[in-house]
Amino acid sequence: MILPSSASPEGRGCPERVIPDRAHYDRRVAHFALSAIGRDRPGIVSGVTGTLLEHDVNIEDSQMAILRGHFTMTLVISAPELVDLATLRADLERTRERLGLDAITLSRVSEAAPEAPGPSHIVTVYGADHPGLVYAVTAALAARGINVTDLETRLVADGDPLYVMMLEVAIPAEIGEDELRALLETVGREQEVEVSVRPLDHVAL
Repeated sequence: MILPSSASPEGRGCPERVIPDRAHYDRRVAHFALSAIGRDRPGIVSGVTGTLLEHDVNIEDSQMAILRGHFTMTLVISAPELVDLATLRADLERTRERLGLDAITLSRVSEAAPEAPGPSHIVTVYGADHPGLVYAVTAALAARGINVTDLETRLVADGDPLYVMMLEVAIPAEIGEDELRALLETVGREQEVEVSVRPLDHVAL
């Protein structure tokens, strides 16, 4: 998603052009991680991205969700190498206050390592809510060199609290699906939860 620097005369309107010239792709850039959280309300996404637009910032990857009534946003962004970070942070802080967000942070990130193998399986865990469940599952996977590429949890409070966790995992070539199932079945018995594994259907966005 490219956010060109030109905007309406009011400073926060729709950009005058949708696709920037090629120079935007060729310039030197720095990468940052931006995180924001606050009570859910309309306008959070447009408010934050509008501030980024004013600083010629490009959103490369993003994930947003509502967690128990709170809107959470994590962005990986690129900005011109000589971006004025102090001004950008000050403008983001004013945006946080205007939107009533609890927190907004901006941190520089190092260049990513060469891409690792993508996710291959989906793991679903559900059972009675109790502390340590996420740790037990992820620690077992980490011990076998299995990478968690995405994780979502939900607490369903219908009668007895039911905890649901879904993970996308990337398994090393030397580990087969049967070994993955056996590993997670052991964790399931120890934690008294149900665990299922299925191959991931890759769908292009």
